[in-house]
Amino acid sequence: MKVSELPYERVKIEELREKMPQIVARIREAKTVEEILTAREDYHALLKRFYTNAALASMRYTINTVDEFYVAENEYYDEIGPEAQALNQEYAKAMLESPLRSELEEKLGTLVFKQWEIELKSMSPAIIEDMVEENKVVMEYSKLMAGMDFEFRGEKMPRTLLMGYAKSEDRETRRECYEALGKGLSAHAEELDDIFDRLVHIRDRMAKKMGYKNFVELGYYRMGRLAYGQEDVAVFRENILKDIVPVVAKLRLENAKKLGIEGDYMIYDNDVVIPGGDPKPGSKDEIFAAATQMYHAMGEETGRFIDMMMDAEAFDVDSRKNKWGGGYQTSFELYKQPFILANFNGTAGDVDVMTHEAGHALNAWFCFDNEPFELSMGMETAETHSMSMEFFAWPHMDKFFGDKAKDYRFMHALDAFTFIPYGTIVDYFQHIIYENPDMSPAERKACWNELEAKFRPWISTKGIPYIEEGTRWQYQMHIYESPFYYIDYVLAQTAAFEFLLASQEDYNDAFKRYIALSKKGGTKLWPQLLEEAGLASPLKSGALAEMAGKVEKLLESMNSAG
Repeated sequence: MKVSELPYERVKIEELREKMPQIVARIREAKTVEEILTAREDYHALLKRFYTNAALASMRYTINTVDEFYVAENEYYDEIGPEAQALNQEYAKAMLESPLRSELEEKLGTLVFKQWEIELKSMSPAIIEDMVEENKVVMEYSKLMAGMDFEFRGEKMPRTLLMGYAKSEDRETRRECYEALGKGLSAHAEELDDIFDRLVHIRDRMAKKMGYKNFVELGYYRMGRLAYGQEDVAVFRENILKDIVPVVAKLRLENAKKLGIEGDYMIYDNDVVIPGGDPKPGSKDEIFAAATQMYHAMGEETGRFIDMMMDAEAFDVDSRKNKWGGGYQTSFELYKQPFILANFNGTAGDVDVMTHEAGHALNAWFCFDNEPFELSMGMETAETHSMSMEFFAWPHMDKFFGDKAKDYRFMHALDAFTFIPYGTIVDYFQHIIYENPDMSPAERKACWNELEAKFRPWISTKGIPYIEEGTRWQYQMHIYESPFYYIDYVLAQTAAFEFLLASQEDYNDAFKRYIALSKKGGTKLWPQLLEEAGLASPLKSGALAEMAGKVEKLLESMNSAG
């Protein structure tokens, strides 16, 4: 069945209010493990139907944020979501408090019980109204960004299309692109500041109602983190500052000379790597054709996967006004169907997003029937699947870029390495903001600029309207919509580079280990998955030094080879 044909039906909160307490009562009254597992099956059936329809409503809203029906449906799930989560917590409590817990752990494993413990720390009925308010303000931001126009050379366009010009080989075009970006954002400066300020204070209020010092701790619980905490992230951050930032700065400034850039290296220079312009793929249809060939070449399983995705038309990749401006993969559990949204703009980023989101979708396809159903993987695990797939696509880049495949691989690796300091800024910024919720908009912007100077010292924003004030973060949608979901990308990027380096020595062995990791989904914690895949954890002091050196040598060898 095509994704566009998947039936949608609102799951009413009244049904959850009636059925979920009944299931909980059966679990609490059960005399045997078998009785609990039978009740659990009914719970799964109800939850799969709820999450599938909520995901359909969200997807159909994001592809057209002015579709009145799905705007209303998405708002409905935003409104009832917190109450549904509270009802779900009663199920978690019943499982945790069961006198048969030890036997249940033998059947289901201990990890899901640890996740339930974290789930109980992530919300309480006392903050349901605040969560509903938070969802409404997030949607306000989402609609604002989706409907925002940017004027470039007499034409109005969404940000996703505008940023295609940031990859132009012409430096003046890139500068104008960023000036248009800054001016367009500046027209909404008060709204952007106000929305974020409200979100910060709502989240701070929720944390304090639950007895936390600030939102940082609650934010970690909401991300379901079991494998690492704030102290580990602080060590990771220092590893990046010490061992990654100097190498990236050196490589970027050396590359600037090849690009003929004199004077300051500007923010609009950071989007281009190859002299004469970065390689560009073909049309949407050509990208899909190349992707189909690639995944068939990778193996039988990946071939069946891409055929399923194409047959279901499980993509929406065209950029247009009133479409959500990011990219994502989501799943419709009831139909065992992944879906990918992207915003193609004619740059190599179209291929990046295709391989990245396909890594997520492949993992979802592998894991639809994994047990226990309740297990959710950490986002660092999920992003390891996607970012690693980007690198495993390297041998097939001639299908997308022809004789420019070598240029693409160099550009892709340098961009990915450059991302690590940027992603660290995004996460560090949020720690500072939520530890100091009463900062003014000006103080927040100054904070961003201070972090830029520390982690991306090669870049200048001087003279770029609005952006130079320290506002780059205002179109990093995760900061508004998914707090603390970003260090996951950075952690995953280091794992992906480990896979890349391994693939340079023995591609087939590295890819086999990657597929094995993906199939495990969230059945183990990220460090355990890395260890089983033969990869090193980046969370120990000094853990990135060796990898940074190897990536530097790889990039230098690729650059010298032309």
